[in-house]
Amino acid sequence: MTYQEPSPWKKTILAAMTSYIDAGSIVAGAAGLSLWQAYLGMDGFQMGALAALSSNAGSAAVGALIGGRICDKYGRKFVYTYDLLIYIIGMLLIVFGVNYPMLLCGYIIVGLGVGADIVASWTLIAEEAPAKDRAKHCGSAQFAWALGPAVVLLISAWINQYGLIGNRIVFAHLIVVAAWVWYQRLKMPESKDWKAAKEAEEKLIAEGKVKPVSYSEILTGINLKTVLFLCGVYTIWNLCASTWGFFMPYIYEHVGNLSNSMSQLMSVGSFVISFVGTFFIFMQLGDKISRRLLYGVIGGIYVVAWFVWTLPPEMLAMWMLVMFTIFAGVNNGSGQQAFYQLWCSELFPTKYRATAQGLTFFITRILAAVWGFCVPIIMTTLGFRYAAMMLCGFAFISWLVGVIGAPKTEGKTLKQIEIERYGHEVK
Repeated sequence: MTYQEPSPWKKTILAAMTSYIDAGSIVAGAAGLSLWQAYLGMDGFQMGALAALSSNAGSAAVGALIGGRICDKYGRKFVYTYDLLIYIIGMLLIVFGVNYPMLLCGYIIVGLGVGADIVASWTLIAEEAPAKDRAKHCGSAQFAWALGPAVVLLISAWINQYGLIGNRIVFAHLIVVAAWVWYQRLKMPESKDWKAAKEAEEKLIAEGKVKPVSYSEILTGINLKTVLFLCGVYTIWNLCASTWGFFMPYIYEHVGNLSNSMSQLMSVGSFVISFVGTFFIFMQLGDKISRRLLYGVIGGIYVVAWFVWTLPPEMLAMWMLVMFTIFAGVNNGSGQQAFYQLWCSELFPTKYRATAQGLTFFITRILAAVWGFCVPIIMTTLGFRYAAMMLCGFAFISWLVGVIGAPKTEGKTLKQIEIERYGHEVK
C-alpha cells in the first residue's frame, strides 16, 4: 500500500479540530455551571478557581508554554500525536466526577492537553497553507472554534432539562470527537517547514555557529516588540472573550433576566453567527483586502457590544442583548483571535514559531486565569456592571493596538515575511 500525502485542506481540518474541542470544553462547562454549582454547592471562590484553572485559562497557559517548546524541539507531529490522549483522560474525570476535586482536576488536565495542541495545530496550519490562502486556512480554526460551542450549546439547550446527567453527556461527546481526531492524526506527516529548519539548525549548532533557541532570544529586539504587539491585540481582548465564553449563559440569566433555555439559545446564536462570519468575512476577505481595515471594523463593533452591559440593568432591552449577541459573534469569528493566530505564525521564524506562540498564549491565558478568578467576586460584590466597564475598556485597548500595529503580510510567503522583518533568513 503506497502512502498518499494528505491535501493541505485535510491537514488544516484535522489540525483545526483542536479549536472545536477547546472551545467546546469551555462552553460545556459554562452551559452546565449552574448545574454543577447546585450539585456540588460551589461558592464564589470555588467557581473562580474552576474558571481560573480550567482550559479557559491557567492550565491551557501552562500546556501552551510546554507544548510550544516541545513543538519546536521535537516537531509538530510529536505534540499532536499524544496531547489528545491527555485531553481524553481529563474529560473522563469530568464525565464521571462526583466531587469538586475530581471536577477541578479534570478541567486542569483538559487544559494542559488543549494548550499544547493549540500551539502545534495553529503553527502547522500556517506552515502548510498556501501563501495566497493563509487567512482562509487559518480561519478554518476559528470556524471550528465557533462550531464547537454552537454544537455544545444546542445539545445543552435540549439535554440540560435532564439535569447534570445531560451536561455529562455533552462532555462525553467531546471525548468521542477527540478520539476520532487523534486516530486520524496518526496518519499525518510532519511539517515540511519544521523539518527543513530543524536540519539546518542542528547542522549549525554542531558547527558552533548558533545556539539552541532560548526565551531571551524571543524577548529581545524585534521579537520583543512582536510579543508586546500580539499581547496587546490578543491578551487584552481575551479578558473579554474568556468572560464571554465561560460566564455568558450565567450572565444572560442573572443580569439579562433570561431563562436558562433562552440564554443557551442566545449563546448558540452568537456562535452560529461566529462561524458564518468566519467563513464569509475572515476566510473570504483576509487574503484580499487590507487587514488593518478589516481588523478596525471587526474590533470596533466589539467595543460597542460590551458597552451594552455598562448600562444600568433597568435600561437593558431585548434588542440590546440581540445586538450584543450579533456583534460579539462576528468578532468572535473574525476578530482578534483570528488575527492573532495568523499574525503569530507569520511574524516569527520557523525556528521558534511554536515557542513564541506558546509564550504569548501562556501570557494570555494566565491573565485570563487571574481575571476569571476575579469576575465572580466582582459580580457578587460590586455587580456585573462594573466588570462590564472594565471589559469595554479592554476591548477598546485591543482594538487600538491592532489598528495601529497591523502588519502588511497579505499574500507573502512565510520566508518573504521573515526576510523583510529580520533582513535575512533566520538560522
